[in-house]
Amino acid sequence: MENTETKPLVSVIIPTFNRGWILKETIDSVLAQEFKDFELIVVDDGSTDNTQDILDSYPVDILVVRQENKGVSAARNTGLGLASGNLISFLDSDDLWLPKKLSEQVAFFCSNPDVLICQTEETWVRRGVRVNPKKRHKKLSGMIFEPSLALCLVSPSAVMIKRSLLDQVGLFDEDLPACEDYDLWLRISCNYPVHLIDTPLIIKRGGHEDQLSGAPGLDKYRIHAIKKIIESDSLSTEQHRAAVRTLQEKCTIFAGGCLKRGREDEASYYKELADSY
Repeated sequence: MENTETKPLVSVIIPTFNRGWILKETIDSVLAQEFKDFELIVVDDGSTDNTQDILDSYPVDILVVRQENKGVSAARNTGLGLASGNLISFLDSDDLWLPKKLSEQVAFFCSNPDVLICQTEETWVRRGVRVNPKKRHKKLSGMIFEPSLALCLVSPSAVMIKRSLLDQVGLFDEDLPACEDYDLWLRISCNYPVHLIDTPLIIKRGGHEDQLSGAPGLDKYRIHAIKKIIESDSLSTEQHRAAVRTLQEKCTIFAGGCLKRGREDEASYYKELADSY
């Protein structure tokens, strides 16, 4: 990492909570990048394990921020408040970057100056074993809003964003304990193309117990995000129809699950929400 008086081109933000068992590998994958004009901001979101010892072992040119536990959205937003780069990259504390990740994306932005956001392909590893994503998880390039409604097609660890875009669409929703990235990608992709570099430059590691994306009931938060975007008046007629259709489908499924578990009031709310459109 270059330590100069000028602002770095890229700000890298790692939010982490009790990931001491895996965090060092993640940080080391950033420090091993071929591209060096970056700053690294690690936000420790109230960890109670050995995370502090690990962070203390690194040179002072890594900016470490410690805060009480507020969730991943607040941790990323804290990092954004300190970031000075014109380009922003996020890295989840259980994922890894390959050495060319930053250099490939910076080169893409330089060659395509009008681009505001891009992501790379990724390699999936579950419990140490490489797995192939299902067809529905295939990443797309361009105006991806409608296919992104069903499930999240953008990975935080794979993305690079111009800071100006985040200033325009807003930051992560701190009221969402999960699917906060899904919410942000919807706000971006309804108006801007999300470009894909079709080279796997991150290793997305999953299957561990503390992984938010594996938690049950995530459609509750996706429904909230879709409701927000519908009410934002930022959608075209076709996008609005697609969003309403997806919201109704997710509400119906989620309400059915609530009924099976005896949560009748919750089921009634989601059924009424679907009917309201």
